[in-house]
Amino acid sequence: MITKENKIEMYKKHGKGEKDSGSTSVQIALITERIKHLSGHLKTSKKDYASQRGLLMLVGQRRRLLAYLKKRDLTGYNTILKQLDLRK
Repeated sequence: MITKENKIEMYKKHGKGEKDSGSTSVQIALITERIKHLSGHLKTSKKDYASQRGLLMLVGQRRRLLAYLKKRDLTGYNTILKQLDLRK
């Protein structure tokens, strides 16, 4: 899981400061970390369908946030894609 220290580092890296937890880029980064964690869990627990549904919901939420960011701030969208290594 994501620890408190990891969250603060993400806030600093992707947001405007240490307390910026609501900006779109920070939310996308946090969801991406949760997706990575759940993907690793599902590799070992193939029949955990509740976690699989949660993963699909997170992917959809991240997709909607990325679409919003692309519509509002194209440069921010491109930087977050490069930083998180999404959409190659």
